[in-house]
Parts: sequence; structure tokens; C-alpha cells
Amino acid sequence: MKLGAFSISLTVKDIAASRAFYEKLGFTAFGGNQDQRWLIMRNETTLIGLFQGMFEKNMLTFNPGWDSDAKNLADFDDVREIQKQLKASDITPVAEADASTQGPAHLMVVDPDGNQILIDQHR
Repeated sequence: MKLGAFSISLTVKDIAASRAFYEKLGFTAFGGNQDQRWLIMRNETTLIGLFQGMFEKNMLTFNPGWDSDAKNLADFDDVREIQKQLKASDITPVAEADASTQGPAHLMVVDPDGNQILIDQHR
């Protein structure tokens, strides 16, 4: 199963304060829009997402179809195929991608410890 680019999505209280903190750790803004209260930050090959008021908990995020530079991959597993494989392995999504569609979609699963895992396909 090819899950694509990996990042951790952090729920933050103040995106400007969080951005300043992570910049001190060597991260730079890589994507997103601070005015919309979300940023993707990078330190070499490490990616984190900062999200103010969008999620209740931190989560692991995978982006099928993207590499770690957010560039399109020629060969990737579509989120709907990943969902099908997860269900066949007795993992039930808490949010499902519409299997009748194509293109951008997402699904979410929760691991045995309550950690959320978002599989978010942008293309």
C-alpha cells in the first residue's frame, strides 16, 4: 500500500505563535495560508502541518499521489483503493472516501490507541 507523503498535523491555539516557535527550530513555511489558519512547515525532509481551529486532536497525515516535496507521483495508490484494502483487513474508517468518485478525497482511521490517521488525496 502506497500512502504517499507523510506529515504530522498539529492542532494549535495560535498559529502565529506556533509558526514563530517552529521557525526557531529551523522550520520554514512550505505551503498553506496563515490568514486561513493553516500552514505546512518543513525542516529538510520533515513536514508538519499547523492547523488552528480545524481539528480536535493531532493526527498523522498521508497524502497519496504526492512525494515529500508535494510533487505529483506518476504511480500511487488511490485513496479509494487504500480504503478497500483497509476494510479487507478489518480496519473500519471513521470517515470514508466516496467510492463512486475520482480525484481528491480523504478517509480517516483511528489506531488502537485513539490516534487519528488522515489519508488525504489532493489529486
